[in-house]
Amino acid sequence: MNVESASTPSIPQNVTALKSKKRKNKGMTFFLRRDWQLYLLLLFPLSFVLVFKYAPMTGLVLAFKNYKIAKGFWGSEWVGFEVFKQIFDKPDFMRAVRNTLMLNGLDLVFSFTMPILLALLLNEIKGVRFKRVNQTLLYLPHFLSWVIIGAIAYQLLSEGNGVINNVIEMLGGKRIPFLQEDTHWLFSYLAIGVWQSMGWGTILYLASISSINPEMYEAATVDGAGRWRKAWNVTLPSIRVTIVTLLILNLGKIMEGSFERVFALQNKATTEYTTTIPVLVYRWGIESGNFSRATALGLFQAVIGLVLVLVADRIAKKLGEDGLI
Repeated sequence: MNVESASTPSIPQNVTALKSKKRKNKGMTFFLRRDWQLYLLLLFPLSFVLVFKYAPMTGLVLAFKNYKIAKGFWGSEWVGFEVFKQIFDKPDFMRAVRNTLMLNGLDLVFSFTMPILLALLLNEIKGVRFKRVNQTLLYLPHFLSWVIIGAIAYQLLSEGNGVINNVIEMLGGKRIPFLQEDTHWLFSYLAIGVWQSMGWGTILYLASISSINPEMYEAATVDGAGRWRKAWNVTLPSIRVTIVTLLILNLGKIMEGSFERVFALQNKATTEYTTTIPVLVYRWGIESGNFSRATALGLFQAVIGLVLVLVADRIAKKLGEDGLI
């Protein structure tokens, strides 16, 4: 007879089931008494979210009202979807939707892919000090506000007295209207956006690359893979989940855009691409005082952004089920 089995008392199954049943029967009061310190700590951030995130959402009713300041928030007349019909008939609406999709779509192509390329390049650099210096220089623009970036851009790229145009003229070339002509403004807008945002994305991808198992690179070396082959076959597939996650987040912003960026770089000479949805909300709401129309446009923008996020998330999950991510 086994001594260990004889000396160890067995616990009846009915006793275990009884303990599990008692644990389930314990109500919320028991857990509140036991963990009241944790619930108290949770109360502060939860209150902040409710007061400053969810409570302001009651203002969305303005999109369905003919809001008059004299009648107040709830005293204004309900008009249903009449405000939405008005904004859909406005010529500036389709122009703003087109510009918002175009600018954010181009941003998605360039500003989203550039950090991936930079992360792959920095990962191949062996000098630790040189890599850290480059990471710091790339990341610094992320902390600058768009007001400062706009002022710097006009000092450098202005057609009349910009530093870059002065250098071009000294070298015998013609001045380029970087920010004073629509097509040039578009390219300048994209280039400045890439410069400002590439550092943040690069840091995220480098953090993801640092978690890759070094044995995968060793196996690729044994198989005869070169530096770029390892980057293509090992590094990129290993950070694919991070890429897809950031892509979903960026797709949610494709109808949002950056109000500060457009507003800081716009001018009266370039009006073709500067009318976006956030700018139009500002013009209708703050400048013109039509808060119902501005709220309706903002709600339309938020709903389309939510739909894009859900669609992108569904596609990512579908690909994941097929084993692609």
